[in-house]
Amino acid sequence: MFGWEFPPHILGGLGTASYGLTRGMALQSDMEITFVIPRPHGDEDQSFLKIIGACNVPVVWRDVEWNFVNERIGSSMHPDEYYHLRNRIRYDYSRIGTNELGCIGFSGRYPDNLLEEISNYEAAASVIAHAYPFDIIHSHDWLTYPAGIFAKQITGKPLVIHVHATDFDRSRGNVNPTVYGIEKRGMDTADHIITVSNLTRQIVIEKYHIDPRKVTTVHNAVEPLGNADSFIKQPRKDKVVTFLGRITMQKGPEYFVEAAARVLQKTRHVRFVMAGSGDMMNQMIHLVAQRGIADRFHFTGFLKGPEVHNMLAQSDVYIMPSVSEPFGISPLEAMQVGTPTIISKQSGCAEILTHAIKTDYWDIDAMADAIYSIVKYPAMYKSLREEGRAEVNRITWEDAGKKVRAIYDQVLR
Repeated sequence: MFGWEFPPHILGGLGTASYGLTRGMALQSDMEITFVIPRPHGDEDQSFLKIIGACNVPVVWRDVEWNFVNERIGSSMHPDEYYHLRNRIRYDYSRIGTNELGCIGFSGRYPDNLLEEISNYEAAASVIAHAYPFDIIHSHDWLTYPAGIFAKQITGKPLVIHVHATDFDRSRGNVNPTVYGIEKRGMDTADHIITVSNLTRQIVIEKYHIDPRKVTTVHNAVEPLGNADSFIKQPRKDKVVTFLGRITMQKGPEYFVEAAARVLQKTRHVRFVMAGSGDMMNQMIHLVAQRGIADRFHFTGFLKGPEVHNMLAQSDVYIMPSVSEPFGISPLEAMQVGTPTIISKQSGCAEILTHAIKTDYWDIDAMADAIYSIVKYPAMYKSLREEGRAEVNRITWEDAGKKVRAIYDQVLR
């Protein structure tokens, strides 16, 4: 598998989904997964898979001593594995800037030179493809499609690509032609395409002109939360309504602010939290000020790990007003800790959730009415809390993993 991020160091839902899916797949006794990411930190859970950092893969031959290799990368890769990879270099990558080990420096993030990093990742993938035996190549999202394509060309092994989002989702239709080209080439070359929702499947078929027989939906799930009952809601006078995610146009943060203003016209005993960071954050701060609700509004910045679950658990309502959300795992995480949830009908998780309130992302009156009803009527709050938690606990990554395995078996026939 080629991926771009992996917990505990994640920047969005891609890492969370990659972790959950691979854990679910690893429950199958005959499944061995090697997961490649640009830059591991060394504290990733490798109990159920093997992680290779592209930053530790030599792409240019260097004559280096064992002790030097051990000193430089021994904490994340055994020197013998480094030499095994070095002996599988087949192409001249001397044009790429490399370190003393002949390895490429990756940020492990989404830098300004992202296209360059994607190209460099492809180079590391070619060495990996020559070095290890495997049956299937699985590429997660557009960043890794070129790596998967190259590995397929080298080995002749089937390629499955996993569409977690398309540029139509990220850009509200203002598509970047370079990104579209990478996505389209990946879809054309793949032996099969997995999408995280039927919503995304339709985009792949209609916008990228892909044969429907080649595209299968495997809905995301959520990691079991063993300590869900340990999150105790602190007693307080005001109710808390939370938006948690990237503050970008895809996520519809302005609709959350406008709905908040509507609710606060009816009651002042509600506080609104926007948790996350993104390019629209300053714009949202100004909009909150313009609506005169700054005394009832809080910006937390980016949250991670236990902070996320704690914020969701302390909330009385979680809302995801996304304009175009391929899936959306955060509503499932909110429901796990018993927080009633409102989601946009334009989200993939709306396809599988029954005990969440669904509104159109642009219908701020309906959104405001839903928020008001949950914070005002205890019976509605209790029903959504209990039924939602029971429902989401039945949505497992193991089931998703079995569906992916069936796709593998299909392309291997």
